Amino acid sequence: MEVVQLANTEQEIHVEVKVIASNFSWILSGMYASPRSAERYILWENLIKVAGLHNKSWVIAGDFNEPLLGEDKFGGRPVSISRSLLFKDCLDKCNMVDLGFSGPRYTWTTRRDLNNLIQERIDRFFTNLSWCLLYPEARVTHLTRCHSDHCPVLIEAVPKRVTHLNRPFKFQSFWLSNPSFLGVVMTAGSHTRNLSALIEKFTSEMTQWNKNQFGNIFEKKRRLIVTTQTCTSEFRA
Repeated sequence: MEVVQLANTEQEIHVEVKVIASNFSWILSGMYASPRSAERYILWENLIKVAGLHNKSWVIAGDFNEPLLGEDKFGGRPVSISRSLLFKDCLDKCNMVDLGFSGPRYTWTTRRDLNNLIQERIDRFFTNLSWCLLYPEARVTHLTRCHSDHCPVLIEAVPKRVTHLNRPFKFQSFWLSNPSFLGVVMTAGSHTRNLSALIEKFTSEMTQWNKNQFGNIFEKKRRLIVTTQTCTSEFRA
């Protein structure tokens, strides 16, 4: 991936991201919106102008210093409807959508006591439809806040798939009390002298043998506990 800077102002940086493995590129606009609403209005106007200069896939991300909805703020004064409408109008004219998120709702806090606490969701990722089609599985995560009043916000264009690993093999001491245990061990060990193959064969044979001989002992234990508790309750009654 190659990044080429296109423009830079006090509140915004625009770069072109070129995906080396393919022929396409997209625009990434990083924001640090001013705490002053008049200057944020200038930023919204600039973004609308940028939208008219290209037809590429586009991501706008950063600290917007403006909650978009009433539910994006906790504590303090209510969200300004007029300012949030200006923000929303900018996003609409840029054809931007919110990808949603997982993790804590608010990305910024005053870090004060509960009576004076203010929290807001002001750090966000927005993308246009073209970018969404390029990365349909993209996701946004609000990470744990550490040494800042803002929490890190992560976007994964191609999220790593969760690999469900098999449960590790565990030798159970109660197997030794079963008369058929030794026969299973001897059978598993007679197929090969290769250690890796022997271990794989042994674990496979023992897992199946355990299932046939004992079943799910944890489920049996749970049922036994429930039965005992029911009988105890009936006896007391």
